[in-house]
Amino acid sequence: MIYISFYFYLFVAVLLGIYYAMPLRYRWICLLLGSLAFYYRLSQKGFGIFAVTLLLSYFMGIFLEYMQETEKNPQVKKWIPVAFALLISLPLILTKHGDFVLKSLLHKASYPWIVPLGLSFYTMQTIAYLVDISKGKIKAQKNPGKYILFVCFFPQIVQGPIPRYQELSATLYEGHPFNEREFCKGFHLILWGFFLKLMVADKASIVVNTIFDGWQAYHGFYVLVGGILYSIQLYADFSSCVCLARGTAALFGISLAENFRRPYLAESVKDFWGRWHISLSTWLRDYIYIPLGGNRKGKWRKYIHILITFTVSGLWHGSGYKYIFWGWMHAAYQIFGELSKTWQGRIYSWLGMAEKRRCRRYCQRAGTFFWIMLSWIIFRASGLKRGLSMLYGMFTVWNPWIFFDDSLLRLGLSWKEWGILLLSIYVLWQVDIHQERLCIRDKILEQPLVIRWGIYLGAIAVIWVFGTYGFGFDAKAFIYGGF
Repeated sequence: MIYISFYFYLFVAVLLGIYYAMPLRYRWICLLLGSLAFYYRLSQKGFGIFAVTLLLSYFMGIFLEYMQETEKNPQVKKWIPVAFALLISLPLILTKHGDFVLKSLLHKASYPWIVPLGLSFYTMQTIAYLVDISKGKIKAQKNPGKYILFVCFFPQIVQGPIPRYQELSATLYEGHPFNEREFCKGFHLILWGFFLKLMVADKASIVVNTIFDGWQAYHGFYVLVGGILYSIQLYADFSSCVCLARGTAALFGISLAENFRRPYLAESVKDFWGRWHISLSTWLRDYIYIPLGGNRKGKWRKYIHILITFTVSGLWHGSGYKYIFWGWMHAAYQIFGELSKTWQGRIYSWLGMAEKRRCRRYCQRAGTFFWIMLSWIIFRASGLKRGLSMLYGMFTVWNPWIFFDDSLLRLGLSWKEWGILLLSIYVLWQVDIHQERLCIRDKILEQPLVIRWGIYLGAIAVIWVFGTYGFGFDAKAFIYGGF
C-alpha cells in the first residue's frame, strides 16, 4: 500500500470520510488509528522496534523537560540529551552500517537485520524532538496518543519530509473543517506527484539502469547522459513522494513543510542545499553543524564543521565508502566555492557578465548542476571504485556521435518514449521556473470551474496514457524508500 497504489487512495478515501464525519475535537484520534493501522500493515516485523522507540522517546521527552526545569548542573543538561539521542539512533546505526562493519571491516557474514519502515526519517524526527525539549524550545507532549500521532502520521512516516514538533503539532491535533480550496490544492500536489513519478522518474530510470548496471560497456557521453538523467530521476522521484505526502496531508487540512524549492535552479552548491531535501539539510544544520560551532570559531574550524556535517549526511544515506565520498564531495564544493568566490566574480566581470545579468545566472546554474551531477554518479554507482571508473571514462572517451546515430535508442526507450521523456522534463523545467515567482496552484484555482476540471481531466488522461508502467521493473518503488 504505497503512495501510487489504488489501495492507498482507497484507504485515504475511507479515512477522509470518517475524519470529516467525526466531531472536530476527536478528529486527531481518527488520524492516530489510521496511521497506526497504515504503519503496522506496511512494517509488520519492524513494528516492535518502532513501538519500543516510541515508548522510550515519549518518556525521554518528559524526563528532559523535568530536567530542563529543575537540573542546575549544565554538564548534566548537555550530555543526557546526547546520550538519549545516541540510544534512539542505535537501531538506525546497526541496521544501516552493521553489515558494512561485519563484511568489509571484520570479514564476517552479514546479519539479517529487521529494518522498520521509515527508520531513517522517524529517528531524526524523534532526535530533533528530544533536543528541542532539552533546549527549552518546546514542551514535551504528555498525551501519549498525540505523541504517537506526531511520530507516525501516515503521509510522512515512510519517506519524509522530516517534521519539527513545533511546526506539525500546530495543525495536527486540532480538527479541521472541510476547506474546498485547501482540499483542491492537495489534489493538485497529488496529480503533480503522479506526473513526476510516472512521466519523468520511471521513464528516466530505464536508461539510467541500463547505463549504470552495464557500466563497463558505457563510457564518454553515455555516462554524461546517465548522470544527467539520474539527477533528474532522483529529483522527480523524491519530489514526487513528498508531493504525494503533502497532498494527502492537505486533504485533511494539515500542512507539511515544503521539502524542495527548485534545487536545479540553484546558483551555487550552498544554494542547492538550501533548496534540496530542506527538512534534512536544516536538520543537519541545526543539530550537527551549529552545535559543533558553526561559523563562530573561525574560518578553518567552519570548514571542518562543514566536512563533519556532510560526512554525517553521507552516512545517513547509506553504508559504504561511496556515501562518505559523496558527502566529502559536497563539503569540498562548498569550501572551494567560498574560497574561490572572489576570483569567480572577477572572471565573470572579465567576461562581461555583471552580477545581475541573466547570462551569468544561467552559467552559474549550469555549473552548479554539473558539479552536483558528478556527485550523483558516485551516489548511484554500485560502489566507489565503479563510480570513479565511470567518471574517468566520461572524461577520457570522446564519442559525441551517440547523439546522432541510434545509440541512445538501444538504452531501453524507443524514440517515442524519448520524446515523451524529454517533453516531460521540459514541462518540469518550465514549472520550476514559473514557481520561482508565482504559485501555479493558486493560479489554477482562480480559473473558472470548466477550465479547472479541464486541466484535471487532461492531466489524468495524459499520465494514464503516457506514464511508464512495467518495462520489467517495479514502477511503484520510490528511490528514497531505500534510505
